[in-house]
Amino acid sequence: MMSTPPLTVRSRSLAAAVRAAAAMVVVLLLTSCSLLGLSKDGGSAGSSTGQADPSIAAGAPEGLEDFYTQQVVWAPCEDKMQCAKIKVPLDYAKPDGKTIEIAALKIASKGNKKQGSLLINPGGPGASGYDFVRDAGNGHFSEKVRANFDLVGFDPRGVKRSAPVTCLTDRERDEARAKIYTPQTDAGLATLIADNKTTAAKCDELTGPVLGHIDTVSAAKDLDVLRAVLNDSKLNYMGFSYGTFLGSTYAALFPDNVGRVVLDGAVDPSLSVEELTMGQAKAFEKALRSYVGHCLKQEGCPLSGTVEDGVQQVNDTIQSVVANPRSAKDGRIVGGNTFASGLIVPLYANESWPALTQALDAAMKGDVSLMLRLADLGADRGANGKYTSNTALAFSAINCLDYPMNSDPAAMRAEEQELREASPTLGSFFAYGAANCANWPYKSARTPAPVEYSGSSPIVVVGTTGDPATPVEWASSLRKQLGNASLLTWKGEGHTAYGRANTCISNAVDNYLVDGKEPADNTVC
Repeated sequence: MMSTPPLTVRSRSLAAAVRAAAAMVVVLLLTSCSLLGLSKDGGSAGSSTGQADPSIAAGAPEGLEDFYTQQVVWAPCEDKMQCAKIKVPLDYAKPDGKTIEIAALKIASKGNKKQGSLLINPGGPGASGYDFVRDAGNGHFSEKVRANFDLVGFDPRGVKRSAPVTCLTDRERDEARAKIYTPQTDAGLATLIADNKTTAAKCDELTGPVLGHIDTVSAAKDLDVLRAVLNDSKLNYMGFSYGTFLGSTYAALFPDNVGRVVLDGAVDPSLSVEELTMGQAKAFEKALRSYVGHCLKQEGCPLSGTVEDGVQQVNDTIQSVVANPRSAKDGRIVGGNTFASGLIVPLYANESWPALTQALDAAMKGDVSLMLRLADLGADRGANGKYTSNTALAFSAINCLDYPMNSDPAAMRAEEQELREASPTLGSFFAYGAANCANWPYKSARTPAPVEYSGSSPIVVVGTTGDPATPVEWASSLRKQLGNASLLTWKGEGHTAYGRANTCISNAVDNYLVDGKEPADNTVC
């Protein structure tokens, strides 16, 4: 059993990363046999720009004027890109107190009539927008969007380069992921809670006071500072997955500053953490069935019979690893939690289903190495044993502030039973998540509630019928809560739509972002 659900990322960046998983697995099989003032060319020198539009500074919330009018130096970085650090308050209730810095990366507009900046968040919570724009910005967004906007990615507070949550060494992260718990027993649950208490204490010690201020409301306030220093009177924004929660939170806080906002792979802010967990458990079970149905039609599929038969064969394989953890070729032990994590990763993008087929085929023959590699991909662990992000750590830390959680043993066990009934194959691996926050040093700062938006600019919400991480029903719910919004739905598989769906989706989003043409509500692509 897992100390945290295997779904540790509600992230568009993960979905983008696993697109290459099929090719990666083939390679593994072969080897195992033996934000402003950016010049149009990307810039060759640092640039410093104040506020060209006095009205932007005039609109700063009281006490925050210095942050909204700060001069930001953008310096060349990466490949023809520019980077900067933007100062924001550690605690918005104490703007004269300590500050932190938000790391941002910008790719210049390709056109001659730039409309402004498009800020991007790929999800998580805990995913790096800096990395997403750097690695996928030029290819993920259309030429029409690229011609009209600077693409700006940023690491939200607590993430990677922006006052990051720091808890464990790479070795300790390996050990934590490999540990096997039995929370159905009193002793097993006590061990799980004790281990999480130790981790929480390390997070508190190594991260410092910022650990209590990485909630989504604070991140949304940072987003408005970013808008201002980018010299944009309105926020143009694209949020994927958790990024939709950040975006809707912003819309509620700053309705008059909303420009063109797209929320793809929507999170319903009115749901409790238990309702979110149940929705995801059901959706991943549905995605697994879709995968099995596809696999059964392909040559080389290790499954056989009906979809029900194939799902049972997957479940049997998982349970065999739960009962008897196996050694991968690198010597690491793979238990049920790690195996389930690896299985879930390719379900984020149906382009990666071939990777799951190869990993399942190998596992059913006794080799779990490929499933471990997929789990490592989801955890941002390189083959050299180094972790390239703090996403999983930030995920837990942010959620502990954003959601009240019931860590009462009886409540957690009752939830596990409900999850097992709703999702027979994967549900149990989503249980006991509340144990992460049982001894967290900071209490939840938010009560889930419907978002309220009073702005005049319409918002576009996008859902995918086969989305395993953010069920399509959440998109419909968010659209209703926002009021002034329209809903786009893609009939497809995988997490989020823009950049991986059809031209119906891409054209509708592009025409909205660039031309301001809101798509007809309830458009289905």
